[in-house]
Amino acid sequence: MARTATLPRPPAAVSAKPDGPPRRRRRSRWAGLEPLIWIGPAILLIIGVVLVPVVLMFRTAFHEIDAIGFDHGFVGFANFEALFQEPSLRAVVMRTVLWVVVVVTVTVIVSLLLAQLFNQSFPGRRVARWALIAPWAASVFMTAVVFRWMLDSRSGLINIFLHDIGLLTELGTAQADWLGRPSVAIWWMMGVAVFVSVPFTTYAILAGLQGIPGDVYEAAVLDGASAWRTYLSVTLPLLRPALLVAILINVMNVFNSFPIIWAMTGGGPGDETATTTIFMYQLKSSSIAESAAMSVVNFGIVIVLVGLFVKASSGKSQVQS
Repeated sequence: MARTATLPRPPAAVSAKPDGPPRRRRRSRWAGLEPLIWIGPAILLIIGVVLVPVVLMFRTAFHEIDAIGFDHGFVGFANFEALFQEPSLRAVVMRTVLWVVVVVTVTVIVSLLLAQLFNQSFPGRRVARWALIAPWAASVFMTAVVFRWMLDSRSGLINIFLHDIGLLTELGTAQADWLGRPSVAIWWMMGVAVFVSVPFTTYAILAGLQGIPGDVYEAAVLDGASAWRTYLSVTLPLLRPALLVAILINVMNVFNSFPIIWAMTGGGPGDETATTTIFMYQLKSSSIAESAAMSVVNFGIVIVLVGLFVKASSGKSQVQS
């Protein structure tokens, strides 16, 4: 009986551990770190410009710092107690509330009218829209300095104009020191604040107006609603998200406004035209620690305003979705 030849089996291949998956895992780890290359500088900038000053501000507010900058240690809430005992603080706070309420209210009313106008078609609308950007695009400090020159009691353009039309003569004076009298200067500064705040607010409201569908207005016309009733019952409710965000942004900007007051009056005479932001800077010359305490108070108010802004923005996104 013939034997069948059996072929030798090939040697078993040495099983090597695949190196593909570990390399892929290493690549995935590096891929996860790649965004840090791009956002790393921004993070470092935020840490250096925002977080570190905030930490130092809080530290200074709870320490005793003398006039030449020596730290004498932790004193608890002593600086806040000294701040709240400042005789001018109550008047400064009330002035700040008046400043914010008046500027924001007038800004929103004027911006509503302008946004309604720019939402209509008329000759030269594009040029008018471009012209409205100018006060917003210009430096706020530069704008305040220009108005300070215009209000100069000797050679200011506004005084010259009022003198030429005879208004100053009727008031019994040849010159008017508008910025030298606190009761008058505060209103001029409010006017400048409205002037620089109107462009952004107008465009924010205009964006909200253009987002309202035309079918809603057609339905209101079919129901026999008048123009005024349509504005109250259709336009304003649908404009509420954009209007709310515009108001909150204005409140934050106006509350933190420093260049206008500092360029026009410096908060003076004394602190009679100062808001809490200006008063915080003025306290630096007498007590660095009290100035830091005022900064902490202002920071807390801003955090509350930011929280309201975030809530309003989320509410806006929910309405749009």
